[in-house]
Amino acid sequence: MAHFAKISENNIVEFVVVVNNEEVDNLSFPESEPIGIAFCQFLFGTNTTWAQTSYNSNFRYNYAGIGYFFDYNANPYGAFIPPKPYESWLLDTNTFKWAAPIPMPNDEMVYYWDENKLSWVPINNGA
Repeated sequence: MAHFAKISENNIVEFVVVVNNEEVDNLSFPESEPIGIAFCQFLFGTNTTWAQTSYNSNFRYNYAGIGYFFDYNANPYGAFIPPKPYESWLLDTNTFKWAAPIPMPNDEMVYYWDENKLSWVPINNGA
């Protein structure tokens, strides 16, 4: 199955649809994309904008989700960027995922990010 994200005029993903591989002539990305876009525009209107996304993140870095930003300029085919979870987090342009400004400790503890303290805080596990 092929997956296509409807992109708003502000480059935000509005929703994702699944398209049968037969509708894209059983082609792989990127050859399948223009065929899939034409199919989606036939269904949803010629004035709609679409981009193919990969359920396995094989291209465009991340599988598109509602609220994701589509960066047309990320090489080689663009990138779907998830919503920023915290103001302090930074975008890793190798993965197009958000990362805390300091790495989470690598130990047996479970942590959550405290934006006010700008640090990882261990969750009390009852011990």
